[in-house]
Amino acid sequence: MSQPPERAVPTSTDVARRAGVSRATVSYVLNNAAAVRISEPTRRKVREAADELGYVPHAGARSLRSGHTRMVLLPSAHTPVGPLYSTFFNELQWALRRLDYTVVQYGSLGLDGDGAARAWAELRPVAVVSLGEISLTPHGVDVLKRSGAKAVITLGPQRVAGAHALVMDQREIGCGAVSHLIERGRRRIGVVMPEEPGLGLFSQPRLAGARASAAASGAHVEPVPLAYTEQSAAALAARWRSLGLDAVYAYNDEYAMLLMRALQDEGIDVPGDTSVIGADDLLLGRLLRPRLSTVRVDLVTGQRLAELVDRVVRDPGGEPERHDLMGARAVPRESS
Repeated sequence: MSQPPERAVPTSTDVARRAGVSRATVSYVLNNAAAVRISEPTRRKVREAADELGYVPHAGARSLRSGHTRMVLLPSAHTPVGPLYSTFFNELQWALRRLDYTVVQYGSLGLDGDGAARAWAELRPVAVVSLGEISLTPHGVDVLKRSGAKAVITLGPQRVAGAHALVMDQREIGCGAVSHLIERGRRRIGVVMPEEPGLGLFSQPRLAGARASAAASGAHVEPVPLAYTEQSAAALAARWRSLGLDAVYAYNDEYAMLLMRALQDEGIDVPGDTSVIGADDLLLGRLLRPRLSTVRVDLVTGQRLAELVDRVVRDPGGEPERHDLMGARAVPRESS
């Protein structure tokens, strides 16, 4: 059987011919050029012609002309970061799209900081927002900027020379949780350390914050490993009395709900025998009995971060900035 002939790829010349305008006008309209005044009827006519023909601008050609793409690269997370952060990153992507950026998630598992920077640079992104799983170096930031990236933004507890820093100090969460438990009279406090790979990025600084809070009041903090499974929670609950702990900060609300149910199944009263507090203030935690105490994490909106990306892309010559991305405060409820 003969193969059907391949359809010709529509070009900007085809769009211009159908719309009755010049190729330059097509380019201005479809690339959202703000410096050229084009009437709305003409813009609409060009877009309709492009839709009818199935034409889209060639990103590679556009990047050759400008030296970069309109691509914002987000290294994809390979750790389970939880609903709160997932919502934030989804909001960021929507906001960037509304600002006419193309968001690309890049799987960077197995790459070190400089190796990741070289791999990202090959795509010629106009901006990179590194979520903290890859430890960028000043050299890596320089590689990205030399490849055309106008904005390199890192999320994490520390700044990287040459990059804008969004500081997410996870210690505040552990400190807030344990401070609340101490205020409730608890002195031997377990801190859940998730066994899932990659979560040490969050749990280790939270443990450090918990220890700092306990040290100030003479309380004891005990790291408690826990996998996110019913079997692991049941095993921990079965030996809970032998640990001699009267409270637990359970990393986040999901681990807190898992462990609280296992403790109750073991006949351990919450909060009578053991106070429980999580983090993230998930709705489901408010529906439990007892209602789950938590640490509310106040992240800046994804819209605000998208606006920062856009501002730096438009004016890349300024000094690298530092922005605090979140705050944390305890929300007392019945479980503590």
